[in-house]
Amino acid sequence: MTTDISPARADRLDAEDELAAFRERFVPIGDPGVVAYLDGNSLGRPLRATAERLRELVEHEWGGRLIRAWEERWLALPEELGDELGRVALGAAPGQTIVADSTSVCLYKTLRAAAALRPGRDEIVTDTANFPTDRFLVESVAAELGLTVRWAESEDVAAVAGPRTAVVTLSHVDYRTAAITDLAAVTRVVHEHGGLVVWDLCHSVGSLPVELDAAGADFAVGCTYKFLNAGPGAPAFLYANARHHAAFGQPVTGWMGAADTFGMAAEYVPAPGIRRALSGTPPVLGMVGVQEGVALLAEAGIGRVRAKAVALGRWVLALADAWLVPLGFTIASPRDDDRRGGHVTLRHPDAERLSHVLIEHGVLIDFRRPDGIRIGLSPLTTGFAEVRRAMDRIRELAG
Repeated sequence: MTTDISPARADRLDAEDELAAFRERFVPIGDPGVVAYLDGNSLGRPLRATAERLRELVEHEWGGRLIRAWEERWLALPEELGDELGRVALGAAPGQTIVADSTSVCLYKTLRAAAALRPGRDEIVTDTANFPTDRFLVESVAAELGLTVRWAESEDVAAVAGPRTAVVTLSHVDYRTAAITDLAAVTRVVHEHGGLVVWDLCHSVGSLPVELDAAGADFAVGCTYKFLNAGPGAPAFLYANARHHAAFGQPVTGWMGAADTFGMAAEYVPAPGIRRALSGTPPVLGMVGVQEGVALLAEAGIGRVRAKAVALGRWVLALADAWLVPLGFTIASPRDDDRRGGHVTLRHPDAERLSHVLIEHGVLIDFRRPDGIRIGLSPLTTGFAEVRRAMDRIRELAG
């Protein structure tokens, strides 16, 4: 049976889309040459509310209250926003998530903390195809602590983890293929071996439900500028399960993570709970985008967001099978909806050159070496007709 990929079907899918109205919440794309924006899995589009909120903060909170705003509002933001992010997107009870730093810094903190919680164990396990920052940091932390790095495929942790494993760190969703790793199953296997897990949620948060508490997760980190649309360089987040808080010692011991921030004590005493994960002054301006992105996700509902991500993925696969596979493209992402995250990756022998051509012609996608073209599907901003136009343009330019 032939799948209907007509313009009329694309229009019907858009008309039936429960999230279609949310597209109006975003700042319009200012470049008339853009056919489709399919890179929201790298950088989400800006919200109108973020621009308004930034103006309000500059004029009233910062401009009006000046330094008084720290005590009145800003000092509590990392924990307040972390709790809301945990509730809306992470399946995390209050007091376990904090907004701070970059993903790289948060990952360094959690890797060091997790390793310290497993003294006498001398191995860190990670995925051979994990995101470069994750792999680089694993090697850096291993070198600092005199540990050995063991390499595995994400689904082969059971074959690699053992009595010497201190920490396993993996990405929940593969940044190249969008393959979803079974977070709960991997966590269970690592715990059976006595190790701890640090999860990278960069390509899952805001795109699919994450249930950290239910899975018994130890630590997690992630960014907010992809599916949460918080803006370029927006602060990241760090999750630490409450059962680890008493012994949680992170290595970047700045004043904001101290028990008495303004005590100017001679020695560092960590704050109770998740606040001890902080280091320097919170990036208040950057947190505005996180706040608005999380609020929009709460309104839309992660269940509806996930349902649309699945539908968009199916749509890309149908269009690719009909138009692009005959031109030499292959599908790198899982076809099973339950195993595919929020993007679809197409492979092509000439992908790097073709990616530049596509971007020049208004199809904003992402290239990943050696031969991957990522079709990013951000459910709150991406439409079905938009995707069809983009895939048609790819067919035209690759043919």
